[in-house]
Amino acid sequence: MMIREPVFAGRFYADGAAACEASVDECIRRAEAPAESQRGAIDRDRLIGCVLPHAGWVYSGGVAARVLRAFAGRKHPQVFVIFGAIHVPDVGAPSIFDRGAWETPLGLAGIDDRLSDRLMGQTGLLRADPHAHDHEHSIEVEIPFIQRLMPETLIVPIMVPPDGNAAALGRAVGRTCRSYGVRAAIACSTDLTHYGPGFAFTPKGVGAEGVLWAKEVNDRRIIELMLAMDGDKAVEESITQRNACGGGAIAATLEACKAMGAEEATLLEHTTSDEIGRSYLGQRGDRDSVGYAGLVFA
Repeated sequence: MMIREPVFAGRFYADGAAACEASVDECIRRAEAPAESQRGAIDRDRLIGCVLPHAGWVYSGGVAARVLRAFAGRKHPQVFVIFGAIHVPDVGAPSIFDRGAWETPLGLAGIDDRLSDRLMGQTGLLRADPHAHDHEHSIEVEIPFIQRLMPETLIVPIMVPPDGNAAALGRAVGRTCRSYGVRAAIACSTDLTHYGPGFAFTPKGVGAEGVLWAKEVNDRRIIELMLAMDGDKAVEESITQRNACGGGAIAATLEACKAMGAEEATLLEHTTSDEIGRSYLGQRGDRDSVGYAGLVFA
């Protein structure tokens, strides 16, 4: 059996079973506090998909936990199809880890190989390339939350380039899940605007004013697009405005959710690494900041 070993344990999140479990539980406790940015109530029984951030847990873990605990409060999905952003080179096509398992400090998360086979056969847009996932963090950091909150749920990890095939891939995946009656949930792993000199992106200058613009204007552009569930515009928006690192994953998720019957989107939380650094870590603020949003689709 092919097993993807954890690469970012001890870097983006805690290594070791006990430390990792405690860290997940701390993120869940943080997520129990109401979020000022939540827009609307959610019907947990109708949830089909979501958007999650994927930075180090100390920054983004509370947002990811807030989203996934909503799914844990209903009949658990049989499988999470996870569309991930790509930060590594030489991944030019949607790449699926089609069988085996992903290992984390919490154990093995099994791949739904039957669904993987169906997706490859029905979509015509996926290539089985487990090694494309070797050094990518966007999906790995979400897996322990699923293991802790929904331990019997399987996964299907798919890396999605930000190109013209992303929306079509999502529609094909959604139709396949629906036609086979799979109790699946769709997840998108993406962060939002990477602002500051460390990211070579400072159109509104360095400091508090620019960081605020990144959240309130640039992030909001793609959040509003996600709330409108317009996957066809997501890739161009993310590239031209630099407001999401996972434009392909967003496009695929929105279109998959619609194909599975989703009709509305709800924003659960929108924050930044700068805000979290100030409120939770006692930092004075940073010239660099990354946006994080958690959304659900039903």
